Amino acid sequence: MSYTIRPEALPHVGRPPVRRWPNGFADRLTAPLASFLEVVTVVQHGGFRTDIGDVDLIPVYRSKLPRPTGTEALITWVGHATFVLQLGGLTVLTDPVWARKIPGIRPRLTPPGVAWSDLPPIDAVVISHNHYDHLDAPTIRRLPKDTAIFVPANLARWFTRRGFRNVAELDWWESASLGDVTFSFVPAHHWSRRALWDTCKTLWGGWILTSRHHRVYFAGDSGYGHRFKEIGIRYPDIDVALMPVGAYSPRWFMKNFHVDPDQAVQAFLDVGARHMATMHWGTFVLSGEPLLAPLEETRQSWTIHNLDPTTLWDLSIGETRTLPT
Repeated sequence: MSYTIRPEALPHVGRPPVRRWPNGFADRLTAPLASFLEVVTVVQHGGFRTDIGDVDLIPVYRSKLPRPTGTEALITWVGHATFVLQLGGLTVLTDPVWARKIPGIRPRLTPPGVAWSDLPPIDAVVISHNHYDHLDAPTIRRLPKDTAIFVPANLARWFTRRGFRNVAELDWWESASLGDVTFSFVPAHHWSRRALWDTCKTLWGGWILTSRHHRVYFAGDSGYGHRFKEIGIRYPDIDVALMPVGAYSPRWFMKNFHVDPDQAVQAFLDVGARHMATMHWGTFVLSGEPLLAPLEETRQSWTIHNLDPTTLWDLSIGETRTLPT
């Protein structure tokens, strides 16, 4: 498949164009990263320990992946930040993680909501940033090498070293098109690191996917801040915002880079979406809040804001919702 990157207008097929990026993106941070002492403090005080006794209450619904009819779009939550998006004639994966275990944390609490064997051919993958719970090497290796991959600035080499031939890396506010779908990379209040020596060497962000009939916002990971309103201004008429609601405790440690449920709802209001789908909870233990708190607190915030309950897609793992035209 071919695609073009805008605004640079660099058409290419196969091997990506050579992009010259700065040595790092620390200047894009909107808050300082945690110091080593802060990390030690939160670990010593059990800030990442969570009782998983409620794991059986996490809703999981596994069935055959439905296929869209006509011009409808389907949104299926696989778990954590992984969705199967079927829109504009394409099947797209967001931050795909099918692995049972990722480095540094306990195995996943719940199975992927869609079996890998049940996936249709994947046309494209979008990656929000390079943290292990969003960029999983074992899962990526299962994809055909000609899959279209859309990644943040300076992350293409990670994929081309693994044999992928169709990789586009974008800066904030850049867009690329594949078939009838436009992929736009947008800012987030977050950071990147995959090893001790590569902090903020690659960019981070979210994605807006726009087809002829639908617009979907995948937020990736983000703290709360002004960038949500900027996204809503630049990309009006978002049908659904896929928003993280988990991994927010202890708050003093997480607040700069992970929204809590109430902030997720406010971010949804800022971008002006019609629906919000919850994600980034119920799969991996990354923080200290109770397992079910992200969902419960999101529902409470929805009620406090007097929002239409039908516009909150508090998805079960494996659940599919439809965006009609």
